This record gives sequence, structure tokens and C-alpha cells, in this order.
Amino acid sequence: MNVKLIAHTVMPEKVVAAAAKLCYSDTGAMELMDGLTDEKAESFVEMLSTIGHESPIEHASFTFAIEGVSRSLLAQITRHRLASFSVQSQRYVKLTHFEYITPPEIEADAEALKLYQQTMHNCVEAYRKLTEILEARHYQEFLNQGCPEKEARRKAEKKAIEDARFVLPNASETKMVVTMNARELLHFFKLRCCNRAQWEIRALAKAMLKEVYPISPALFAKAGPSCCSGGCPEGKMSCGNISQVREEYNMLKSGWEV
Repeated sequence: MNVKLIAHTVMPEKVVAAAAKLCYSDTGAMELMDGLTDEKAESFVEMLSTIGHESPIEHASFTFAIEGVSRSLLAQITRHRLASFSVQSQRYVKLTHFEYITPPEIEADAEALKLYQQTMHNCVEAYRKLTEILEARHYQEFLNQGCPEKEARRKAEKKAIEDARFVLPNASETKMVVTMNARELLHFFKLRCCNRAQWEIRALAKAMLKEVYPISPALFAKAGPSCCSGGCPEGKMSCGNISQVREEYNMLKSGWEV
């Protein structure tokens, strides 16, 4: 897994503080920005967090490049509807170097790993064979329709991989660009940093938090699973390790400070 913050709102804490102040001021946003020091902005953002005034933090956004994750993870992260996604297409991108994600529990078991790897091999071989069969047929069809050879080859390949991709597994590696505002990120972290979240998206959430925390420690001071800023919402499904989780995230954040 490779996660990199590639863009974000410049001076996010000042932007959020100015937006919040504007709600109660007859002064313009630019003047409010000019009057904010880093310390004042940080203090104001911390106050917003304390009183639960969250809408102004939507003005700060963060964009991540994410690689080395599975299609299974893609199905989970796109449930976060207040985010923007651009994902490598299996319809338009032909699989030439098949990469896949291996769950740790499978990797730790020799028998399971052998079966898993063989299954991945079978899937990619089926994909390649299906692509070859379909491409040959579509190529001839496009030639018969009068397409030039080069165009017929290009169109035949695209049409072939549209259908061949159906045999690819959830384990297939994918790449994406994801943008979330700070409010949605905090919600994402509450759900996906939790010990009960699936292992891969939990690892992704931690990696994303590691990227944004040094940029804006005031905005993300309480970021992490729900139990870091309150009680556990899982009820009888709780992992039962609230103290350890809080200690873990406190230590992580101290290590991420710059």
C-alpha cells in the first residue's frame, strides 16, 4: 500500500477559522484572514471542535494518491459519498502486469497461501485467454465493417477487455485519487480507524491520517476511531480495548508531529 497526500487547501486552519468568523462578523473573509496568526487560527479551530461547530471545516480539502489496494477496498471506500474518486479503469486499461493483494491471515498459512496464489494465477490466465479469444473475433468484425487495421485492433482490444475483466478477483490491485474535506475525513477516520473495521481499509485510514496530521494538527487533533474522542459506539460489538486504542493514537500523533 502506498498513500501520498498530493494536494491540500493552503493554510487550512486559517481558511477554516476565517470561514467560521465570517458567520458572526461584518468584516470580509480576506480581512479576517489577514488578521489571523497561526496561533490564533489554531486556537479558533480547537474551539470549534470543542463546541461541535463542524461545517466550517468543510472548506479545507485534502487529495490523496493511493496505490497497492484491492478492488475489495474500493467497494468499501466509495460508500463514503461525500468524497471524490478517480479510479484506474479495468474497462480501458488492459491488464499487462497482474498485481494482487494478499490478506495477512492467508499469507500466514502456507496451505491457504498456496491455494490463494494458484487461484490468482488461474484468474489472470483466464483473463488473458478470454481477451485473446474475444479480441480475435472483434478484430475480424471491425475489419469486415471497413475499419482500418490499426483502428480495428484498438477497438477490438477495448471491447475484449470490457468482458474479460469479469473474471478478475476482488484481490486485484487498483490505483485511485481520492479527495475529502476535513469534516468527511474526520468521519472516515471515526469509522475506518476502528479495530472493528476491515484490516485493509483500517490500514489505509491510518496511512491517510499520518499524511494529514502534520499539515493540520489542530483540525485533526481528535482524529481517529470514535473512542478517541468519546465512548465506543459499537455497544456489545466493542473490541473492549478503548484505553489501548487511545494510547496508540496518542503515541502515533506524537510521532507524526513536525
